[in-house]
Amino acid sequence: MLKKKNVFGFLFFVMMIGNAQDTIMPLWPSEIPNVIKNTQKEIKEYTNILRISKVQEPTIEVYLPSKRNANGQAMLIFPGGGYKILAYDWEGTDMAKFLNSKGIAGIVVKYRLPDSNSSSMPHFAPLQDAQRAIKMVRANAKAWNINAEKVGIMGFSAGGHLAATLGTHFNEKVYENQDAIDTLSVRPNYMALIYPVITMQDSTTHKGSKNALLGEKPTKEMVHHFSTELQVTDKTPPTFLVHATDDAAVPVENSLLFYKALKAKKVSATLFIYPEGGHGFSFGYENEFLKDWTHQLSRWLASQ
Repeated sequence: MLKKKNVFGFLFFVMMIGNAQDTIMPLWPSEIPNVIKNTQKEIKEYTNILRISKVQEPTIEVYLPSKRNANGQAMLIFPGGGYKILAYDWEGTDMAKFLNSKGIAGIVVKYRLPDSNSSSMPHFAPLQDAQRAIKMVRANAKAWNINAEKVGIMGFSAGGHLAATLGTHFNEKVYENQDAIDTLSVRPNYMALIYPVITMQDSTTHKGSKNALLGEKPTKEMVHHFSTELQVTDKTPPTFLVHATDDAAVPVENSLLFYKALKAKKVSATLFIYPEGGHGFSFGYENEFLKDWTHQLSRWLASQ
């Protein structure tokens, strides 16, 4: 655990850079939890999108609107990639810039992936990073012109599963406190799940994401624990969902399961299902009908 002097030093550093645009910050001030020393290197591949794999140092990348445009809202963004890669710009930094245009702070989370050899409990590594990330945003809310009670999350595909896991497991302590930041709330104020993986049940899950997160032979307890539709309570945050009916990778039933679970617990839920779009459509600009989803998101966020 950090000494008090080091804690305040870290917070001062955060405050000093807090007003910077496109600031990249490490998530962990000292030791990254749940790590095994190894020789793996993080991989970044640039093709039509930026793909990051074998994440070794989890970070947040902070995009802030100008002070005059800022409305106090923030969204943490979890890119997808089947828990094997992060589609970092396609479902991350591009979305952060879009949110900035609406006065919303966008914070992209580069989270650890469970298929690397760097974690002793790989299925917990993404959630550990997600919990730390939302605490860091709340710790810097004043410096970043954010209302600490207007911090939401959004995730795409497997990143949607991570977001849903954060939104349903916020009372679960998955690492030991490292500094004063870790005393802050983990519960998101709202969440947006875009073509998300929701369940780990074989009949409906995305098997690639399930195998990457839980392994090929997970226990029944692990499957239940990470099937987020089974973890919804009346404290689950209000949720916005988007899916395409013809999604051949992550069946639309994933969003339907989560919507049904929210409805059963009387949690505010908004669901948009489009007839076409497939999977991994990001902004959906190639489809005249589908591209409307970001406008619906903007209107929904304004209502929060």
